Amino acid sequence: MLLIPAIDLKDGRCVRLRQGRMDDETIFSDDPVEMAGRWVAAGARRLHLVDLNGAFAGTPVNGDAIRAIAAAFPDLPIQVGGGIRDEATIAAYLEAGVRYCILGTQAVREPAFVARACALFPGQILVGLDARDGQVAIKGWAELTEHRVDELARRFEDDGVGAIIYTDIGRDGMLSGPNLEATRALANAIRIPVIASGGITDLDDIRALAEASLGAGIQGAITGRAIYEGTLDFAAGQRLADSVTGIR
Repeated sequence: MLLIPAIDLKDGRCVRLRQGRMDDETIFSDDPVEMAGRWVAAGARRLHLVDLNGAFAGTPVNGDAIRAIAAAFPDLPIQVGGGIRDEATIAAYLEAGVRYCILGTQAVREPAFVARACALFPGQILVGLDARDGQVAIKGWAELTEHRVDELARRFEDDGVGAIIYTDIGRDGMLSGPNLEATRALANAIRIPVIASGGITDLDDIRALAEASLGAGIQGAITGRAIYEGTLDFAAGQRLADSVTGIR
């Protein structure tokens, strides 16, 4: 199971939000490239970048920081989300060295966009489904929809999506543990691999997720506040995940 450090970008800085609230942030660094280097040095095999301003604006806002990270680490797979609403934005990110683009709000509003994007950029499109009590939220989690996570995920199975990134909003940034039951249920309900997000606190959570990934389609887990506040040592977490899942 891949452990993926999250770098959330707001106004050019690295921050973490609690439950997606833009007015409840903790600033961890003014240098996104330096922060990315910290996780690369710790053994990260992929990075998860989110343009928080872009998620609300509907267009990239922190693109300069994202391009700088991609240029600094050209061999590292990077996945980017936040404000990606058209094919031109996807193309620009991929040309800058980003490996995967995450479709969130636009995937929910216009599912046909996912199929078009997958056809144009095969193997490089992920879908992010963020939910509170099973209901999908959009626009930086500011708006709840009537869609259920599992129902939407099934719609994307045949489009060529690389993975579903499933975030439990209620757990995100709260250090309350991941929603294992919901994550496992989603992974078992669809053919697309699932990347878990939200709530990871310590090595016990990594062990539980890694064990849940055995025999299920849980490909990875995104971690944010825990590695910034020190309740989880990233390198130790990846070593544990590798040990549990049999990767040497």
